[in-house]
Amino acid sequence: MSKIKSDIEIARASNMKPIGDILGKFDIPDNPFSFSPMGHHIAKLNLEYIEKLKEKKSNLILVTAITPTPAGEGKTTTSVGLSDGLNKIGKKSIVCLREPSLGPSFGMKGGAAGGGYAQVVPMEQINLHFTGDFHAITSAHNLLAALIDNHIYWGNKLNIDPENIVWKRVVDLNDRGLRKIKINLEKLKANIPREDSFDITVASEVMAIFCLSNSIKDLEDKIGNITVAYTKDKKPIYAKDLRANGPMTVLLKEAIRPNVVQTLENNLAIIHGGPFANIAHGCNSIIATKTALKLSEYVITEAGFGADLGGEKFCDIKCRKAGLKPSCVVLVATIRALKMHGGVDKDDLKKENLDALKKGMPNLERHIHNIKKFGLEVIVAINHFITDTDKEVEMIQEQCTKLGIKVSLCTHWLDGGNGTKDLANNVVDLCKKSDKSNFKYLYSDQIPILEKVEKIAKEIYSAKGIEVNETIKEQVKKIEQAGFGKFPVCIAKTQYSFSTDPKLKGAPSGHTLFIREVRLSSGAEFVVVVCGSIMTMPGLPRNPAADNIKLNNKGEIEGLF
Repeated sequence: MSKIKSDIEIARASNMKPIGDILGKFDIPDNPFSFSPMGHHIAKLNLEYIEKLKEKKSNLILVTAITPTPAGEGKTTTSVGLSDGLNKIGKKSIVCLREPSLGPSFGMKGGAAGGGYAQVVPMEQINLHFTGDFHAITSAHNLLAALIDNHIYWGNKLNIDPENIVWKRVVDLNDRGLRKIKINLEKLKANIPREDSFDITVASEVMAIFCLSNSIKDLEDKIGNITVAYTKDKKPIYAKDLRANGPMTVLLKEAIRPNVVQTLENNLAIIHGGPFANIAHGCNSIIATKTALKLSEYVITEAGFGADLGGEKFCDIKCRKAGLKPSCVVLVATIRALKMHGGVDKDDLKKENLDALKKGMPNLERHIHNIKKFGLEVIVAINHFITDTDKEVEMIQEQCTKLGIKVSLCTHWLDGGNGTKDLANNVVDLCKKSDKSNFKYLYSDQIPILEKVEKIAKEIYSAKGIEVNETIKEQVKKIEQAGFGKFPVCIAKTQYSFSTDPKLKGAPSGHTLFIREVRLSSGAEFVVVVCGSIMTMPGLPRNPAADNIKLNNKGEIEGLF
């Protein structure tokens, strides 16, 4: 048996074409007005060109997944494979993805460029710095932090309360040592020492705003509305009060242009933005998605974590802000993950276990039912592993048939686009039957914030209700009185369970959603509701990936994948 190549070996052996050739397939002219090359295989589209593109009838397909497990589900790989599969059957398709963060790349999770023969390339550049978008977002965020402290230093005309500054700093790395710090320790007369902290860049509100903006003017306006601090009499201070939105937008003027690359099969991919799917909405930029819809028949995009987190926020936050209506949803599942939801340890997943698979199936079923609550049709994609047995595959197929749901066995990791032709054909059929007018949000803008939370808790998580203490109720009341009650809610909880307990696998019900904290993201225009323990600055594991990353004698990167 021949050795299975690693992702990086497959990527390095690929036959990449000049990015102008890839864009030429979509009639994008090779001139400075339409795009700016960044080397041979990466480019940025120009906003002026995008604005002149005409709207066209296109289909938006969301790729989401069952509840994540350490066994893996493969949303990104399936998204890339599906787009390649659609192109294989003669359809024009573009895949729209989030940009990878350096934190996971040097930590534990790894990169986010797909895998096997369903990847976007050049994957090393994509996973390491790429076009510098995240660095621009980091700089813009930290410029605002610097302007806050500088304003206080030079007399504090806005009467900012140093004990009530809510704007942290960020860095695009996992560094637990920065979770809580002390600043202004230099003994200068005007310095006021205080506690501060860092988040990882993907948790920045600037990142969320970046991905929820419809134009560069919209970006500047939203940045101006960021709440950065409060006065001693509890009045909010916004970024525009510090005149920070102008220079911050200047730092982001190149980053806001969508990045274009290609798949291993030389099909167009747009990779732009990358917010957390916990503390934010976990989707690529609105500008990138709308650009792809103007260029192609089918746009494949993904949302972070499972359908209960990223999928719900894609519908209730991104689609609401962008006016998007999906045509259908692809729900990715692996037999390995479903067996873990059925109680099997990771070390025993290679063995056939129909009992465990049956016990884990309710997780898949609940996600299917939840997606239908948005008025959307769903198809299940089984991301195939070589250890999957025929009987295990048949069990999922039979259960989906009972539910009236189409299911496709996908081998894209091994076979690329050829491994998703069945899925692609099923998606095309579903899009033909799709009535976008059936799409609906889970809740109305008009209902109170805590009613929105309760709606998600009961309808999506199958909780019996929510629990809120008086302090948080008072915070919510103030948010509503300030005029932000119509904002959608962004629930931050563990991605590993429908509940707030990551150990509760499968499809738990009857639990209570305990609200620990409420945060106003007045710039991004949503209210973050923190439930359970959520870390906005991850730490590195005992043996981080960084330990094995180096350059070899050929100048090639080793240990990253």
